Amino acid sequence: MQPVSPLETLADTPATPDQTAPAGVSHPPYAFIALAALAGAVLVITLLGTTIARGTQFAFDRAIMLALRTPGDLATPIGPRGLKQAMVDVTALGGETVLTVVVVLAIGFLLASRHLLTAALVFGGTVSGSIAVQVGKRLVGRERPALVDHLVEVSSASFPSGHASNSAIIYLTMALTVMQIVPRQAARWFLFVATLALVGTIGASRVYLGVHWPSDVLAGWSAGALWALAWWALGSWLRLHHARPGP
Repeated sequence: MQPVSPLETLADTPATPDQTAPAGVSHPPYAFIALAALAGAVLVITLLGTTIARGTQFAFDRAIMLALRTPGDLATPIGPRGLKQAMVDVTALGGETVLTVVVVLAIGFLLASRHLLTAALVFGGTVSGSIAVQVGKRLVGRERPALVDHLVEVSSASFPSGHASNSAIIYLTMALTVMQIVPRQAARWFLFVATLALVGTIGASRVYLGVHWPSDVLAGWSAGALWALAWWALGSWLRLHHARPGP
């Protein structure tokens, strides 16, 4: 194993094959990927938000929400007893309070472990992404679904889903950036798959509980994933840049 320089220590010890590849090996255009992903996230919200603001309705929104309720009783969700409470519990994992606690604890742990770059990436990606979601909600101003009864209390605008987008932004940003300092490939894959499952379940719970149209959740997932990808690419570019030997 090659010795780690002080500069690499400051930027976290690289763990991915790209950062440990021999000199002269080409690398993906991380800076371009970061910019393209950010632009893609903004484009998703802008295009869908503009379409919705003009009054466009999607047939699949209505079909999916009705399919999740008992025929003839739109106040009762389908599924076994206890599923409703399970969805309420899961949806809380994408709420503002839980996400804030998760980010603070993650950054605190990374700082205590002297993973300064990863801590900065987690902070920058999660805070900027959450602000972008709030801006999108205010600009579009879509009303919550009135098709079925809401099973939890809500107050903000519907598009994009804050739970879906913020959970994707925060959990995926943390997972992707932390994966860059996890040496074992199996551990990286577990972290990635588990995070996808968590984000997917949180978004699905919002539709099941009747407080978001499926299109709200799809937009949130898409924009959030692209936002997280952008910060992963930025982290990869910074690690590669710092790992290169000086002239």
